[in-house]
Amino acid sequence: MASKTILIVDDEAPIRDMLRIALEMAEYACIEAEDAQSAHSLIVDQKPDLILLDWMMPGTSGMELARRLKRDELTSEIPIIMLTAKGEEDNKVQGLEAGADDYITKPFSPRELVARLKAVLRRTDTLTNAEPIQVGGLCLDPTSHRVTINSTPVQMGPTEYRLLEFFITHQERVYSRNQLLDHVWGGNVYVEERTVDVHIRRLRKALTLEGHDRFIQTVRGAGYRFSNKVAIKV
Repeated sequence: MASKTILIVDDEAPIRDMLRIALEMAEYACIEAEDAQSAHSLIVDQKPDLILLDWMMPGTSGMELARRLKRDELTSEIPIIMLTAKGEEDNKVQGLEAGADDYITKPFSPRELVARLKAVLRRTDTLTNAEPIQVGGLCLDPTSHRVTINSTPVQMGPTEYRLLEFFITHQERVYSRNQLLDHVWGGNVYVEERTVDVHIRRLRKALTLEGHDRFIQTVRGAGYRFSNKVAIKV
């Protein structure tokens, strides 16, 4: 099996070198960019399997690049791990809401980096032999990794897709944040409960066409469920 290709985007060459060595030891192929512009060209040309993206760079920031990639249908499904010295919770939430699938605060160990990278890649791998699942006008096709609402394509990131895939195959059951972390994030101990709320918001936003965000329901004090039955919003 061909190794996964990781794009490292950081303006500091020593950090790129450290990341490349750690990833090559874990048998990943690496490509590098020192700024957002060259990174975008590489992403379009080579479609890496995952992007390690530094938040603070001269010119276009990593945050701005993440937003741009998630808006573009050609690049929206490539998972992003944000690398930054910013450790405050608000910064973390900003990174997730910009489209990052995970967030690592510098300094970090190579082992932590590889573990989290593997977790993100694992949860963005998709089923290839399942039939499309339809609820109302909402359709999820695991084979093509596409979501539509009454035949209109719906754009969402890979983590939102995995979340929807789990919900739509486990309808009418309430899941706590911890249970969703275990099922959707693969038991990745590094992901915080707050992350679930961020991705739930992003999933609802993606499903707003014709009110299909109503399927993702909050159950106060318990968690979330997927239901096509009318529920009182809380």
